[in-house]
Amino acid sequence: MRVTQSMMSSNMLRNLNTSYSKMSKYQNMLDSGKVITRPSDDPVVAVKGMGYRIDLDKNQQYQRNLREANTWLDTTDEALDQVGGALKRVKELIVQAANDTNTADDRQKINAEMQQIKEQLRDIANTKVGENYIFSGTHTNQPLYTDKTGPQNPAITTGGNKPIEINVFDGISMNINTQGADLFENIDGFMAHVTTLLESGATGPEIGNALGLEVTNGANKIPGLDGIYENALTVRADVGARQNRVEMMENRLSLQEINVTKQLSKNEDTDYAKTITDMVTQESIHQAALSVGAKIIQQTLVDFIR
Repeated sequence: MRVTQSMMSSNMLRNLNTSYSKMSKYQNMLDSGKVITRPSDDPVVAVKGMGYRIDLDKNQQYQRNLREANTWLDTTDEALDQVGGALKRVKELIVQAANDTNTADDRQKINAEMQQIKEQLRDIANTKVGENYIFSGTHTNQPLYTDKTGPQNPAITTGGNKPIEINVFDGISMNINTQGADLFENIDGFMAHVTTLLESGATGPEIGNALGLEVTNGANKIPGLDGIYENALTVRADVGARQNRVEMMENRLSLQEINVTKQLSKNEDTDYAKTITDMVTQESIHQAALSVGAKIIQQTLVDFIR
């Protein structure tokens, strides 16, 4: 095959253009810090990068969900702590009232404090996180009690024990609310029973029996104060167990975020030392190509007019 001057010039220009393209690629890698600037540069790297970013987005959403779960559980734990404190005071008052040396006026004073504690417990039952009632099950827009002295909200009675679950990991959900309708119903019924005893002039032993004996409130069986207190502790222990699990899930998500971010970096980030070396090498090749090309390009008449 006959090699012409035109063919040599065309090959030289094509090689120089390729060399410019490689230098431009290395320059973009150094400027952007990424091995690709568009998917067509390396489709495999681009697809992997999309997968890693989806994992990071999901991880961040799960972490936001866990922060919401922490808010609910911390508020619930605080509310149940207040319930425990109130029940302890109720026990002290019952023990005091069970003493037959108390006059009717003394017991009325005790009853007045009982009424205030009862209202306080109903306020705790209506505890909110933001605009959501935490003890109302799935009826988060409705209070467990309609007012301080009114009955339990009938709409909550049928739906107050339903869980509210949020996703905290792929395929893993967690219950963030506490089924408080039954607990507060028992507390409210017990307080009403004690009030009746104090107002009816019951004897000391009859009042004292309210601590441990099951009582009947209409069609419902209500445990004594000791039983109610144990139930409250059981509910709070469940909240504590879920708080521990949230903490473990937070640690797991934190580790996953670190690992995925590391993989994303390995997939896309520029290796500066290697890229600089490759660019210097390409610049040397380009300079050599220019030098050789200057010698093989056919001289023109201008070269002789000097």
